[in-house]
Amino acid sequence: MSKDSKQSAGCDSAGKPNIPHRKNDELLKGIFKENFPDFLRFMYAEADQLFDFPKGIAFLDKELLKIIPDRDRKSNTRIADLLVKVYLLDGAERWLLVHTEIEGGSDPNFSFRIFQYNYRILDRYQVAVETIAIFTGDDKQVRSGKYVYDGIKTSHHFNYLSYHILDHEEGELLAMDNIFAYIVLACRKALLEGKVPEEELAADRSTIARALIDTQKYDKDRIISFLIFLKNFIFIRDNEINSIFDTYIYEVTGGTIDMGVLEIVKRQEREYGLAKGRIEERARAEAERKAERIAKERSFIRNLISQTDFSDQQIASIAETTVAIVEDVRAEIAKK
Repeated sequence: MSKDSKQSAGCDSAGKPNIPHRKNDELLKGIFKENFPDFLRFMYAEADQLFDFPKGIAFLDKELLKIIPDRDRKSNTRIADLLVKVYLLDGAERWLLVHTEIEGGSDPNFSFRIFQYNYRILDRYQVAVETIAIFTGDDKQVRSGKYVYDGIKTSHHFNYLSYHILDHEEGELLAMDNIFAYIVLACRKALLEGKVPEEELAADRSTIARALIDTQKYDKDRIISFLIFLKNFIFIRDNEINSIFDTYIYEVTGGTIDMGVLEIVKRQEREYGLAKGRIEERARAEAERKAERIAKERSFIRNLISQTDFSDQQIASIAETTVAIVEDVRAEIAKK
């Protein structure tokens, strides 16, 4: 295959697939939020005897930003953290810090960071925090469930709940009858992008979709939301394969989902495109206004230079600009 053929087939010059950056962290954060009770049921076997789900769940995003400000994040760090307030059946309030390490992150200081975040929340809000770490990388990903510090006469052992997407076999996940198990499966399959044929990924994607629908536990909106996540998270370029997936979903739901997933995604993409277009249009308009202001300013400065004996400092003061700009205009005049 020629270089041009490889690139037209969605490959780079080395023949590797060009998998676009899909911001998996945002997708995961969104799907976690939508299915948080089932996430807790997945992580805690006794969840329904422990948590008061009817009392509600509150996501504390603003509080989390105060604890983990942007300056604490490296530019290449992808984060899908959640800080959540839940209630126990005994009436107690609990805060949960859910930290997701995205695809292959292996920070040697991870356990210390988790301990640090936990302590910051405790120190600021004076509430005990349950910490959960979710690892979504391959089998080489470094993961830990504790932070240990041993001094001479001082020691600290901080344990937290952790889970890696490879901790269960695929068959176990499919048999769990829990939507979060299917999210875990989606994470596993997403790791295979560019490593296996798209037809194989498509078959896996359909298997996950079928497992969710067969549970008959979730309403239409939950199913559609999950399928949109699934289609975007397990990324497949081939439009024909995607069309087959939409037809498959329509068939296995007996036509109860009257709007194909593809159409929903396309609608969202159109809305995103329109919004992006409006932003770009505003940016162009602002750039034009800025260019016009600069042109008027420079014209005003040229007039002052040609019609007065004012110094550059005086002209800059009158024009409410910098001496450097006045000098630039003067040099421009001199060239002419």
